Amino acid sequence: MKVFFVFAALLCLATNVVSAGECEVCVKVMDEVRASMSKEDSKKKPEIEAAIGKYCANKGNKLSSREKKICYYIDPIKRDVAQPFSLGMPSLKVCERINKSNPEICSVKLPVKTENMEKQDISKLRVKQLKQILADRGVECVGCVEKEEFVKRVQETEHLAEDEF
Repeated sequence: MKVFFVFAALLCLATNVVSAGECEVCVKVMDEVRASMSKEDSKKKPEIEAAIGKYCANKGNKLSSREKKICYYIDPIKRDVAQPFSLGMPSLKVCERINKSNPEICSVKLPVKTENMEKQDISKLRVKQLKQILADRGVECVGCVEKEEFVKRVQETEHLAEDEF
């Protein structure tokens, strides 16, 4: 019986670790919106909606394409975002809650930075991540089957990497 409870506790911890890497762009946007508001205003729904609108409309803020995408998804559901936000819910939980109504929100990921990475560091990445790097660069790896082929193609297209930050 004790083994079952230990196993269940470890399973819960493992689930939380997986959740921490998800919704990273949404969490970043929510944290920046929260930082732009006073503590008193962060409890008022209309103020939260206005702060989200101001953050997303701010031209001088130089939002990255991924942050703009999150703003695009959040804009129609500002009121749904403001409710848990006003209760002081952590940004990750807010993002997970709104992800239920729009699953694309947590699919937006920050890009993997490859500049200044050694060949051995790039080879530690998963094939899925290597494919995503190539897709972000607009490059296809036709005929690539082995991981080494993807690593080689990522290194060959290093000049195409964009720095969004």
